[in-house]
Amino acid sequence: MKLIISIKIAAFIFIINSCQSIKESKIQDSVNPFYTSTKPCTRWWWFATEIKKTDIKYQLDWVKENNFGGVEICWLFPLHRYKEMYARRYNRYYPKDTSAQKWLSSEWSEMVVYTKAYSDSIGLSCDFTFGSAWVIAGDNITKKNGTQIYGDTAFEHFLTYSWAYPDNLRVINHLDQDAFEIYAQRLVKALKPALKGTKNALFVDSWEIKMNGKNKIWTPGFDSAFKANFGYDLIPYMEEGLDSFPDVRYDYMLLIDKFVSEGFYKPFVEKCRDLGTWSRVQCLASPTDVMTTYGLVDIPESEAMLNNPNYARIVSSSACLASKPIVSSETFTCMYGFPGTYLRQEQMADLKMVADALFAQGINHHFYHGMPYNPKGSDSIDFFATTYIGKGGNLTEELPAFNSYMEKVAGFMQKGKTYSDVAVYIPYEDGVMKGAYPPERQRVWVWGEYEMRFIDLPKEVEGYHPIWINRHFLNQAEFINKKLVVGDAQFSSLYIDVNYMDIRALKRVLHLAKKGLPVCLKRSPAQPGKSKSDEYGKILNDLKELNNVSTHFSKVVPNAPLLQSDSLPAYWCKKDKEGNAYLFLAQSKSKDLVYPVFSGQSFMKTSEKRTFNIAWNGILQELEVEFKPYQSVLLKITPSGKIENLDIEFMPKTPNVKPAEPQLMNF
Repeated sequence: MKLIISIKIAAFIFIINSCQSIKESKIQDSVNPFYTSTKPCTRWWWFATEIKKTDIKYQLDWVKENNFGGVEICWLFPLHRYKEMYARRYNRYYPKDTSAQKWLSSEWSEMVVYTKAYSDSIGLSCDFTFGSAWVIAGDNITKKNGTQIYGDTAFEHFLTYSWAYPDNLRVINHLDQDAFEIYAQRLVKALKPALKGTKNALFVDSWEIKMNGKNKIWTPGFDSAFKANFGYDLIPYMEEGLDSFPDVRYDYMLLIDKFVSEGFYKPFVEKCRDLGTWSRVQCLASPTDVMTTYGLVDIPESEAMLNNPNYARIVSSSACLASKPIVSSETFTCMYGFPGTYLRQEQMADLKMVADALFAQGINHHFYHGMPYNPKGSDSIDFFATTYIGKGGNLTEELPAFNSYMEKVAGFMQKGKTYSDVAVYIPYEDGVMKGAYPPERQRVWVWGEYEMRFIDLPKEVEGYHPIWINRHFLNQAEFINKKLVVGDAQFSSLYIDVNYMDIRALKRVLHLAKKGLPVCLKRSPAQPGKSKSDEYGKILNDLKELNNVSTHFSKVVPNAPLLQSDSLPAYWCKKDKEGNAYLFLAQSKSKDLVYPVFSGQSFMKTSEKRTFNIAWNGILQELEVEFKPYQSVLLKITPSGKIENLDIEFMPKTPNVKPAEPQLMNF
């Protein structure tokens, strides 16, 4: 990369001297406490068939040889469960197979123990999904402890694609800790022998609870708890439907958040600690304020491409505010569409485009989606919702070099702490008040705006490397030496542009603003919830009357932006304990990707040159940066202003540009 650097303003000084003393111990290099390398891992689907040690060794050796750092085992259905779909779509037929070791039996455990031990012996990590498939469901769960929705006593949610098929597993009531404990008993007994040797993580996937298209999840005693918390009877509104009562829905969701957190996520994290493992969790789509929920777990995880990469900033923001050094991603899921579009025809340039988009949203550890279990000498088994990682795939030749690229960038993105100058209040309250997504954005388990799947940061703060903040983290924040300090983050200002704000958040903002925090309040939010406080308007007026509060961002922001240009790339910035910045600038094709991508979308013929103003440590510099085809850029900027271009080049094969659009199916 060619850099033409001219220092324009050597005397430009940030307000930094005082903040050097802010909890200096927090600005330390992060040492990855979870994985022995920054190499990517892959999800490994074990279909319900006879698992053999020779096949386990064969595939793990292949994983090691192709420069992966580890695996995550996910136990799935027998292949004949979807025989019609496989036959129709892939011209493959899988005969009925009943050879699998019985779910959670001693024979099953023996294979899991061997896998973990052999992984340890060759230096691979080995994580386990906390159950079969990706919904928490067990054969020891009765109807009493199963998922419930209001007004439908006959409702039952069964997992029909588990290892135990044709037996169905009942999905647990996530609002009830007793249900979780009952579920965990059998699974933990079977898994515990494998939790020896190198410490690993237990994984919980995203929330995929079918609620008959209605946001009416329920549990016994919820109505009485609701009345105790909010002072009115919820039942008449549930009968009529919460769609007509957004304020009541807000109160309902506040209590659902508490029940789900106390009934499932906190017990899972505690269970992992008791077992000597880490918790790695996708909180995506759970009926909670997900920024808070992600902050509970050891390793917060995002997912793309079934979700747009920009969603990952919510996860990485929470990780920063909760001082979680590793932010993982389930990467390349259904990249070209669902199910299995271009399976075994994936193009590495497209994968790099997606991976760079995720790095630019704060992801620093990857789990590819993924690798099917294939017996030694076989390469015929596929998983329909995947990018194919395996010996006979289209990507195989390029995998070792690509994984080296992923390892290198992840290593830099794990350095130090995330840098940000502006905290942006996330519009969670707006999402709850809006209710359901429009029909074109809904899926079986995708329902409401509260999921925050499609929000983006305001353009005017883009150059300040903003991250999201919510009520929970604002309540933990303090204003110290002219900085808003919470977790690993230090901000110079707070940006608020929402229609609704919880009164507790508004009070906290007023408290911080009175201490001197600059606040950009773009509009006057309203109070959500059925019971309105008489003091809400006064709090809001008191806030707006402060000199350090303005509707104009330029009047409250004390610093120049980290990055200025007519068109900014997606980017991420880390700061190490010596004050060096590591600035990852993603290739232009990686910005604002939306699901799904089309095959060859990454195609790029010529280099692109862009000019940036970069402000770091009081020094403003102009840089001309060349983005070669398919290449992102990583800069190291020292406290004295020296800029070094770090070599992260990886050249994938030039993609074939196909005219076909992504293939989307309702499945």
